[in-house]
Amino acid sequence: MNVAELWRFPVKSMGGTRVDTLRIDRRGVHADRLWAVRDVEKGVTASARRVPVLLQCSARYVAEPTEDAGPGNVPAVVVTLPDGREFDGADPAAGAALSELVGREMQLVALPAPKDTSAQRMSLQTSLGNFSADQVRRDFGLADGDELPDTSVFSTRQMVTLARYSTPPGTFVDLSPVHLLSTASLRSLSADGTPYDVRRFRPNVLVDIDAEGFPESDWVGGQVRLGSVVLSVTNPTIRCVIPTRPQPGVELDTSLTRRLAERTDRFLGIYADVACPGTTRVGDAVSARPAAAPGAARRASTAAGRAVTRGLQKVLEATVLRTRS
Repeated sequence: MNVAELWRFPVKSMGGTRVDTLRIDRRGVHADRLWAVRDVEKGVTASARRVPVLLQCSARYVAEPTEDAGPGNVPAVVVTLPDGREFDGADPAAGAALSELVGREMQLVALPAPKDTSAQRMSLQTSLGNFSADQVRRDFGLADGDELPDTSVFSTRQMVTLARYSTPPGTFVDLSPVHLLSTASLRSLSADGTPYDVRRFRPNVLVDIDAEGFPESDWVGGQVRLGSVVLSVTNPTIRCVIPTRPQPGVELDTSLTRRLAERTDRFLGIYADVACPGTTRVGDAVSARPAAAPGAARRASTAAGRAVTRGLQKVLEATVLRTRS
């Protein structure tokens, strides 16, 4: 196994930049998603899940981010709109152009210092709406008769964070600081073996694996080494409607929703935390240490955690239904 591609996304939900080297620190991929689009009307960090036109935009840094780039010290970015116009991220005209593109007020915002959670906090009503069955179905492109996604893979801490914030405090990532996917998964998901375009799934790291199936799913709970970097794999990556949506060079593919449901129960790739920071480069060897088989105590703890997570989701959904009645 080796590192096939590395990606950094300056602005959440916009097209990113393929790079040869990634520095991965304790926060995650250095300079990844240090900007985001703020949906002023809804009071949340916008996502291509609900604002799909953002995928038609792309972003790049004006200069390579310095080592001290991060929350509260965000490097300058250039955003390219679908019509080819370019804007400096700090220029108010960028927000005006994005507002025109989306059809309501939007702002391009830089990630503030870690203690400032104003860019991530959601109102209670917005939070409850996110967990309603109707909204979940829209987010995952599900029909009325389709089974809702399995959220038991998320820890109680993760579910509580998702209930309170549009992104985890101190970040503009969806859930975890590093996202990894394999070439084997891109091939195995396809009906004819032709790999899906990696840009649909937006990983930071694409690992080349000469194998069948979805090998990285077996690494959840274990560790992965990429060059000098060691990652602790926390979750399989649950897939919403974003991979189906068009972006420059990638066409609309609504059939992908059904394909993911049938082949992987809507999971593809893995999320990871950083166990040992360092640098990884294209071509670096990759090694994985799967999780040890759980003992009885660990199985009981895991089952209890999943029960709490399911209970939290049901409480949130029930509250939403009461507010509607």
